[in-house]
Amino acid sequence: MTAASLAADPTRQPAADAGRTDPPDVREAVLATARRAREAAAVLRALPRATKDRALHAIADALGERAEEVLAANRQDVQRARDAGTDPAIVDRLTLTPERLSAIADAVRTVADLPDPVGEVVRGYTLPNGLEVRQVRVPFGVVGMIYEARPNVTVDAAALALKSGNAALLRGSASAYASNAALVAVMRDALAAVDVPADAIALVPGTSRDSVTHLMTARGLVDVLIPRGGAGLITSVVEGSTVPVIETGVGNCHVYVDDSADPAKALAILLNAKTQRVSVCNTAETLLVHAGIAERFLPAALAALRDSGVTVHGDDRVAAYAESAGATFVPATDTDWEQEYLSLDLAAAVVDSLEDAVGHIRRWSSGHTEAIVAESTGAVRRFVAGVDAAAIMVNASTRFTDGGEFGFGAEIGISTQKLHARGPMGLTELTSTTYIVTGDGQVRT
Repeated sequence: MTAASLAADPTRQPAADAGRTDPPDVREAVLATARRAREAAAVLRALPRATKDRALHAIADALGERAEEVLAANRQDVQRARDAGTDPAIVDRLTLTPERLSAIADAVRTVADLPDPVGEVVRGYTLPNGLEVRQVRVPFGVVGMIYEARPNVTVDAAALALKSGNAALLRGSASAYASNAALVAVMRDALAAVDVPADAIALVPGTSRDSVTHLMTARGLVDVLIPRGGAGLITSVVEGSTVPVIETGVGNCHVYVDDSADPAKALAILLNAKTQRVSVCNTAETLLVHAGIAERFLPAALAALRDSGVTVHGDDRVAAYAESAGATFVPATDTDWEQEYLSLDLAAAVVDSLEDAVGHIRRWSSGHTEAIVAESTGAVRRFVAGVDAAAIMVNASTRFTDGGEFGFGAEIGISTQKLHARGPMGLTELTSTTYIVTGDGQVRT
């Protein structure tokens, strides 16, 4: 197993680490943690916003006061990752610095400032018989997170869960175990200091696959699971869970350049979508160019991609422009069209029509984010009507599919499913609803 696969899938780990922190009876330890979280969730459900916000500010302050404790634990994880030959991009995501930790604390304060979704009336009306019906937002209860080697997710998920009145059960990757344990310890102490149940935030015991399995099958104790990571992790959780899952998705995102596009605008959008940050799910992985603009757009686009270090995996029609542009080019296969590269690689094809572009996207898209660059309102209308994705960008970069960029303040992941939550998930998506029906003695006849 590679270190990269370990980082992408916390249910897997090298044999040398197997069970290194697992208690003797990991199943009972996981279930006991879930039971305590459920008790804490019952308390959180009724907490007023002021109490939750006070707890969040206490967490943010504690992260600053105990920064060296957290950073020392993180250095252990980073050194182990480097010793294992982990990809530098994975190591970078794992690494905490004083600046990154400070930014994480600031993000918690931002969550505290957000409106509380709990108690919001989604709709309300009075029936002819006089019954008053209100649909009101309420917490899920216990939210489980299974995620990759990003210690910031540990704090982000805990903060969002707390603000929305949920208890958080956190299962990060084994490669970030020391970091996550330190962060959770700091947060639990902060909660206890303001008389909020410490069990509202808990690290799932163990680092083995068994501990993940027990979390995924704790139906009745855990209300919902959210996996966040690579395709292997997400598939494993979706297929193996008896607990309901909100599926976050991989991002095989496309940029389609219509023949009505402004070439300069299209180039700026493409470069931002592909190169600003290659290791995230809203990065563009495929470029589709209308044949009517290919000669005007592709030479400059391929040269700019070359200068940015991008390898183009293209079809024969793209190949015709690649050599003169000096592009790094390899012929594309079906594997390229379905690939989430998360690297400086880009699949590219020339299409004869907007309908051909939409057909390509329908076949290969992961349903995350699709973009069109076009000046024609008719082309935009046909693209939006024909594409099925969590987010569609019109003359804008795919990189904007993000809870912070959407004005949510923070996100717990990006959902590509079609039930309950779709797209960036903020506080609202961490709630369910209850119908409150108020009468004055009415009985059904």
